Amino acid sequence: MKIGVALPIAEREGQQVEYDEIRALALQAEDEGLDSIWFYDHLLFRSQGEPTRGIWECWTLLSALAEATKRVELGTLVLCTAFRNPALLAKMAVTLDAISRGRLILGLGAGWHQPEFDAFGLPFDHLAGRFEEALNIIVPLVREGKVDFEGQYYSAKECEMAPGNIRAGGPPILIGASRPRMLELTARHADLWNTCWLGPVAALAPRLAPLEEARQKVGREAGKPGVTVGVFVHILAAGEKVPAEVDRERVIVGTVEEVGQALYDYQQAGAVHLICALRENTSQAYTRLAQAAQYCRKLQAQ
Repeated sequence: MKIGVALPIAEREGQQVEYDEIRALALQAEDEGLDSIWFYDHLLFRSQGEPTRGIWECWTLLSALAEATKRVELGTLVLCTAFRNPALLAKMAVTLDAISRGRLILGLGAGWHQPEFDAFGLPFDHLAGRFEEALNIIVPLVREGKVDFEGQYYSAKECEMAPGNIRAGGPPILIGASRPRMLELTARHADLWNTCWLGPVAALAPRLAPLEEARQKVGREAGKPGVTVGVFVHILAAGEKVPAEVDRERVIVGTVEEVGQALYDYQQAGAVHLICALRENTSQAYTRLAQAAQYCRKLQAQ
């Protein structure tokens, strides 16, 4: 099982995260042995009665850090297909996979936060239908290099990828989904499925059952798609007590060894990749996460 970390690219308490800080954390994650770094794809966050919270644009950061890093996989959690033309998105993915020498995990989703759609002039209707058409363009372009599609929302007539993929089948496609129609699309098209955000492993089993139903419905072979999970994590510093505001049912919390064991429990439950969202995005927290990942790997090797 691989273990990665979601980078902090959104404003925190009204303060923007500078690129130098994001880059430094990405390089630390790579240097200390984590398997992947992950990027959220939003345009803004806006809740009634609260000030707008900003976030950097996902693909620009992804492209910069594809050059800055050398080993870690680069994942999107998840790219909203409604934000970009799907054929162009496929072109972007194939290009970045080449730049990173085959390190992209192409995470895709339909979107959910209506205020950002409204603010940027994007249609918010028929999200699942638009997503399905986007997949009908993106999947064949990424995997096979060509598509000829005409739909209600999107079209890509006699479209080809040139230059093509640097690896057979292109980058793995991950879909984040929870509702029946989206799970069927996941079971039909995806290499990987993501569910989030969870704490201890007990929360995973109820999420797996609907995916299995969708897999059987579409006739996909057992074990496909691979299960990835986003988990909230807080690793205690030496002498630190569990903060009162941390919900143990929603957050994996404990010492390096306790968190490492909790991550290993996910491997035992069938997960192939974990994406950790840290409560504190500091250099010290990243070091503790890397240590927990090392402890998890020791358990795997036994």
